Amino acid sequence: MAEYLPLLLFVTVCLLLLVGYPVAFTLGGVALLFAFGGVLSGHFDPLYLEALPNRMFGIMTNETLVAVPLFVFMGVMLERSRVAEHLLDSMSLLFGALRGGLGISVVLVGTLLAASTGIVGATVVTLGLLALPTMLRRRYDPAVAAGTICAAGTLGQIIPPSIILVLLGDVLTNAYQQAQLQMGNWAPKSVSVADLFLGAVIPGLLLVAAYLLYLIALAWLRPQQLPPLAAAERQQRGWALGLRVAKALLPPLLLMLAVLGSILGGVATPTEAASVGAVGALLLAALHRQLTLERLREVLRQTTLITSMVFLILIGASLFSLVFRGYGGDQLVARLLSDLPGGVFSAVLLVMLLMFLLGFILDFIEITFVVVPIVAPVLLMMGLDPIWLGIMIAINLQTSFLTPPFGFALFYLRGVAPASLRTIEIYRGVAPFIAIQIGVLILLALWPQLITWLPGLVYKG
Repeated sequence: MAEYLPLLLFVTVCLLLLVGYPVAFTLGGVALLFAFGGVLSGHFDPLYLEALPNRMFGIMTNETLVAVPLFVFMGVMLERSRVAEHLLDSMSLLFGALRGGLGISVVLVGTLLAASTGIVGATVVTLGLLALPTMLRRRYDPAVAAGTICAAGTLGQIIPPSIILVLLGDVLTNAYQQAQLQMGNWAPKSVSVADLFLGAVIPGLLLVAAYLLYLIALAWLRPQQLPPLAAAERQQRGWALGLRVAKALLPPLLLMLAVLGSILGGVATPTEAASVGAVGALLLAALHRQLTLERLREVLRQTTLITSMVFLILIGASLFSLVFRGYGGDQLVARLLSDLPGGVFSAVLLVMLLMFLLGFILDFIEITFVVVPIVAPVLLMMGLDPIWLGIMIAINLQTSFLTPPFGFALFYLRGVAPASLRTIEIYRGVAPFIAIQIGVLILLALWPQLITWLPGLVYKG
């Protein structure tokens, strides 16, 4: 019975989180209670807890994690500076003459916001506030409108510079080195955030292309569900329209190229590029005349709150993983996954299914810090590519956040949607996009080169 205590620890944490207790305190508090009980019963060695100060010091001195508050600042500043509003208005005018043009505009703006902010909740809420009333007013099918906004808003999970890829990069680095050391490789290779950014480029573009193709096909098959803008709403044409689109599109595009280009080109580390993004977001806000002292205070306050939440969860997760390993949880997981019939395929399928279900009750931060360190070393010891595994996890969680009835993106949109939009319509609208996500996951599983080719090409060159 004692060997299953780590599973009981994991289930207890999930149940308490489902009830609604704060994540960081639940992780740390439950772990301490189990450790205390284990010391009294003789099943837990208290020496494991002596590693906690070193882990906390490692968190504080981790240069990769410095990118988190900088990227958060960039995302929050862009959200507050009406960049999305200008983008959506301009793109709507550009594609407004086409059936489905507004839906196409929402996907493209969602892509640009994902590449500029990397914050899923903020993107879904922003698009929901800006685009949903317009789409409903222009007689878009409510389900199509809701599904498009939710899907476009979750692109921040996979399109660099995604916060989840920054966090996954740090966790997978440790897991990959741990797996290699356990296999007897005393000069382990490493995986970086830049590797994951490169690996995410083709899958991210595939998702965007699939979304656009679906909307174009739907507009062709069911034109009444995605009507074009009325002629009176498309007054600007020619040079005037081109200039307006350029003014709205070029600044965030240049910011995205500066951040991603410096990382992918090897000019800057993700942390250095994040500082470029933060300064660029300030300049963009000033360009849109939205940079006031009050707004700067608001952005700094929000950035501090989000960053504090991330690092507090990371500390709680560190304590949880120490107690989990102290009970032999890592060895139990290794045995369970290794003994599955079907080998690596069954192990990956089971882990992906578990993460998909946990995505209903846990945010990506908790899953990244709690679940990935437990299962990733075992999977990597089976010979999986760490970049492939990281991107598959990110897209899998993105799919989970879209899936009814518990998907986080659905809750975000429900919170800002008018009462006239029924919840069942939101569920119906995201169904085709969930099918697209699953299709892309299968494609990436069958052809891992879609993920690993670009990193290999860059580093080979």
